[in-house]
Amino acid sequence: MAAGRLGGARREQRLAALRPAGATARRIGGAARRIGGAGAADGRHRRGASDRAHDELARQHRVLLGKGRAEAAPAPLSCPGPPAPRLNGRDPGAGSSTVRPTTPYPPAMTDPAVVARLTRDITSGLRQGDLEDFYRDLHRHPELAFAEHRTAARLAGRLRAAGYEVTEGVARTGVVGVLAHGEGPVVWLRGDMDALPVREATGLPYASVVDGVMHACGHDLHITWLAAAAEALAAARDLWSGTLVVVGQPAEEAEGGAAAMVKDGVHERFPRPDVLFGQHAAPGLVGFYPHTPGPILAAADDLDVVVHGVGGHGSRPESTVDPVVTAAYVVTRLQTVVSREVAAGESAVVTVGAFHAGTQPNIVPAEARLSLNVRTRDDRVRERVLTAIRRIVEAECAAAGCPVPPEVTVLPGCPNTVNDPVLDGEIAAMHRRLFGEHTVFDFGGTMGSEDFSLLAPQGVPYDYWYVTSTPADVWEAAPGEELAEKFANVPGNHSPLFAPDPAVLVPGVRTLVSAALSRLAAAGG
Repeated sequence: MAAGRLGGARREQRLAALRPAGATARRIGGAARRIGGAGAADGRHRRGASDRAHDELARQHRVLLGKGRAEAAPAPLSCPGPPAPRLNGRDPGAGSSTVRPTTPYPPAMTDPAVVARLTRDITSGLRQGDLEDFYRDLHRHPELAFAEHRTAARLAGRLRAAGYEVTEGVARTGVVGVLAHGEGPVVWLRGDMDALPVREATGLPYASVVDGVMHACGHDLHITWLAAAAEALAAARDLWSGTLVVVGQPAEEAEGGAAAMVKDGVHERFPRPDVLFGQHAAPGLVGFYPHTPGPILAAADDLDVVVHGVGGHGSRPESTVDPVVTAAYVVTRLQTVVSREVAAGESAVVTVGAFHAGTQPNIVPAEARLSLNVRTRDDRVRERVLTAIRRIVEAECAAAGCPVPPEVTVLPGCPNTVNDPVLDGEIAAMHRRLFGEHTVFDFGGTMGSEDFSLLAPQGVPYDYWYVTSTPADVWEAAPGEELAEKFANVPGNHSPLFAPDPAVLVPGVRTLVSAALSRLAAAGG
């Protein structure tokens, strides 16, 4: 998932929620170290030097309490922004100003205290060392989109051993495990499996052994969390009633994996979900669980542009129409779309990620190709941006005298991710009960994108949250005095230096387990 931008004061206000207040902040490190039973180090904050960092965060948070949404009511009834994303004829990211739950929730264990207690009980046997072994193995052997054969096999093996009915090869490399245990709701847990074409530079002893490929977005963590949560829930099946469906999704980074699973019949071949859950590793001081009711991630579109020129010898440019120069003007002019055609209160990102033209320095090529990525949070803004891009490309080609019009192809990627606000409030309440009141806050929407929401059939509520993963010593060493400065200076997703703290392994299992338990019916209930 590509990180999105946040602007100025609003970014500082959201990040301010990371600052835990008072004694709660000082308890986080010790309490988190104790989570997971004997030998677990899942919440350690490297006490000592990091005490000062946590105390300073606490001080800043006390000053800003009430200014952000960290203390907001856990279950708002509506949230400004576009409606829940739609699939199979659904418009991504358009329209109304409120988001409302679309499906009545089945009877479930919704009391945060009950769910927290059960979660601790059934995960008390988690062993940090075992989780790290599995995680490090996945990290050493990353696989690109639709090539996650080894990763899928490892996930499938653990699910089978836990008693799931497992289907492999869904959308080529996807894995689906089903555990039916009595009457009750159908809960889907999703984790993505693919790595990125990034050469790792972390220097970790368990760094990638695949040259030019790295788990630079944390999907190795996601699969570790998913496998361990599935095992813990299977072992405790006598405590709940319903059906648990575990989805190992391929190709999230290629923005095609979820759609491919839907096309391969994931909603028809397996029990249809009543609710869908997912989570993502994110930069930020380890030990926090950001939740956002309503819009959380942007829609994404890719565009391919072909500029047609007239090729020739580099010594006689007057006999050519140079597509390189024309495409360069296109790239430059596209920088005005967001700054001059999108209102200041709206959000859009236009990125030219690839520019390919020519093979030799003394040849003017006949064409140039551009690849663009567009992020928007509103369908009207999306249409305005796409229209502007097409207009600019066509106008620059006409001004250069290109012999034929350019080709502009829009490749829709994924819609907005819009959490059901009531569901998100309930899951956030569970996580507050598990980890502490000030470990959960509302980060707000970003311009990052995900295809997670495509796995939810129309009308099915879903919730997606973050698990911050920056080691405390890395956070403390990052330049900057204020929180926003540090956030901008720690390695984030897609960086060759992205190295989550393994301390998040046990907590990340517990976030998934508690979410599933919150919707599953109590046994005998």
